[in-house]
Amino acid sequence: MSPYAERLIARLPARDVRPPEDGRKRAAVAALVHDAPTGPRVLLMKRVDREGDPWSGHISLPGGGFHKTDGDLLATAIRETEEELGLDLRKTRLIGPLPVIQPLSAGPMGIEVTPFAFVTPEELPTVVGPEARSAFWLPLELAAAGTYDSTFTYPGTDRVFPSWSYEGYTIWGMTWRILGDLMAAGKP
Repeated sequence: MSPYAERLIARLPARDVRPPEDGRKRAAVAALVHDAPTGPRVLLMKRVDREGDPWSGHISLPGGGFHKTDGDLLATAIRETEEELGLDLRKTRLIGPLPVIQPLSAGPMGIEVTPFAFVTPEELPTVVGPEARSAFWLPLELAAAGTYDSTFTYPGTDRVFPSWSYEGYTIWGMTWRILGDLMAAGKP
């Protein structure tokens, strides 16, 4: 296992991932890190365009909404990743949860997202499901070094957000923030 993966393991403590029954919407996503010889990479996907979906067409980590039948948020991340990309995360190593995050426009009762970090020594093949248009691996060390730094202006507004531009993809918003937390946890 690489020093990067070892740092993630040391810094992401286990905690209860059962959501309280407080009426708040919750979701979970998977940050699957390929512990590649050339450096760590994380799996991202481009979501399909769907009317009424606020993340339609965006780059995201695989994941989605919590269902009571999931039992906990980890099960949500595992189920959603299998549905969206055909990957069984039970065949990878769970590292642990990252800090909980909310979209900037969610408001006090908006959705709360719990990201989970996983690591795999192999680049796992993906099968794009009905919610994903494509999938790709983002080199984390190059992102952390500023190689892909850019900005994203939200359509129809003058709101500008930090982002990364990678092979024609724009990574911004909640995904960009989650990956920042992932990179901070793996930093020497």
